[in-house]
Amino acid sequence: MHFLFSYIAQPHQTLHSLPIAIELARTYPNIKVHVACTTEKHLTYIKSLASLYPNTPLQYHLFDLPNVLRQTIDQQGTNAGFKLLTLYLNRNFFKRFSAIIVPERTSLYLKQFGVTEPKLIWTRHGAGDRAIGFAKDIRKFDFILMAGKKIEQRLLQQQSIRSGQYQTGVYAKFDIIHKLREQYQPTLFKNNKPIILYNPHFKRHLSSWHKFGHQILRQFTNQNQYNLIFAPHFRLFYPPSKKDKDSFKVYKQYPHILIDLGSPKSIDMTYTIGADLYLGDVSSQISEFLVKPRPCLFLNAHHAQWEKDENYEAWKLGPVLSSPLNILEKIDKSFFLQKNFLQLQKDYIRNTFGTLNSPTAHIGAKAIVDYLQIR
Repeated sequence: MHFLFSYIAQPHQTLHSLPIAIELARTYPNIKVHVACTTEKHLTYIKSLASLYPNTPLQYHLFDLPNVLRQTIDQQGTNAGFKLLTLYLNRNFFKRFSAIIVPERTSLYLKQFGVTEPKLIWTRHGAGDRAIGFAKDIRKFDFILMAGKKIEQRLLQQQSIRSGQYQTGVYAKFDIIHKLREQYQPTLFKNNKPIILYNPHFKRHLSSWHKFGHQILRQFTNQNQYNLIFAPHFRLFYPPSKKDKDSFKVYKQYPHILIDLGSPKSIDMTYTIGADLYLGDVSSQISEFLVKPRPCLFLNAHHAQWEKDENYEAWKLGPVLSSPLNILEKIDKSFFLQKNFLQLQKDYIRNTFGTLNSPTAHIGAKAIVDYLQIR
C-alpha cells in the first residue's frame, strides 16, 4: 500500500504533516510512504527535516512540471494558479496512491480532476481561529486530523465533520520542533533584554503591517529597553524581492533589531520560543507562542468589531490596540497586566491543543491506518 504526502504550497506547511509521514514509514513497514513537492529547494528542506529521524524509509519525488513553471515557482513562489496546474498535470501520479495526505485545501480539486479513488486526508496547518480554517469545503475531505476541542466543536457545530471521519489530539509540528530544539536553540541577541516578536499577518484586510508596520519598527530604533524581532507570516513577503529587502536596510544598523522576511527560523518556532512578548494581529502563530504563556499585545488596524466574533477568540488573551502610537509604553503595560490574562491563556491552549504532554504524530499515523482498516 502506497501513501503520498503532497506539498504543493509554501514550505511553512511542511512541518505540520511531515512528522506523520515519518511515523507511518517507521512504524508500518507494509505502507510505502512517498513525499512529493514542486521544487528542489523545497525538497532539500524536507530532506533536512527528515534527517532528524535517521534511516526513515521515505521515497522522494518532484512533481512533473514544465521547466519554466518549476523555475518560476522556485524564483517567484507559488500561487493558486500554479497549485492548480500542479494538481492537474500530475493527476495520473496522484491516482497511484491509496491515500493522499495534505496540509492545505487546494488539493480538494483533485476530485474534479478525476482523482477519486485515493482517500484524501487533511492534516490542517496551524490552530488559529480565523474563518479560513473552518471553510465549508472541509466536509469534502475523507478524513481530517486536528488539534483539540476548540477546532472539533466548531467544525461539528457547522456540520463539516462527523463521527468516524476525524481524529483530535494531533499537532505534529510540535514533534519535529522538539527534535530541532534538541539540535540547536540559537542565541538571538547578544544581550539579555526582553525580546518582542512582531508577527503581522499576510492578508491586507487582516494585517496590521500595511497601516502600522514601519511606525512600530521605527519606535524600536532609538531605545535600549527591548530587542525586536520582525518575523511576519511567511507569506507577507513570499518570496521577498530586492525591493522588499532594501526597504529594511535602514534597520541593519541596530543590533537590537532582527529582521527575518522568511527564513526557516521564521516557521520553525525559533522566534515564538525565544520571544518574551507577542505583538501581532491574527496569525495562528499566537497559539504556538502561548504554549508557554507570556504577554500578548494585539493590533486592531481595521477597526474590527471583534469582541463577539469567534474568529478573534485569541484577542481575549491580551490588550487590543487600535493605534501604533506609544507602542513601547503599551508593551511595558502588557508585561504588568500579564497576571490578568494568565489563566485565560492556559485555558485557551488546553482547549486548542489538549494536554501537550507527549508527541502526537503517532496518533495521526494510527488514526489514518485505522480509518483505512489496514492490517
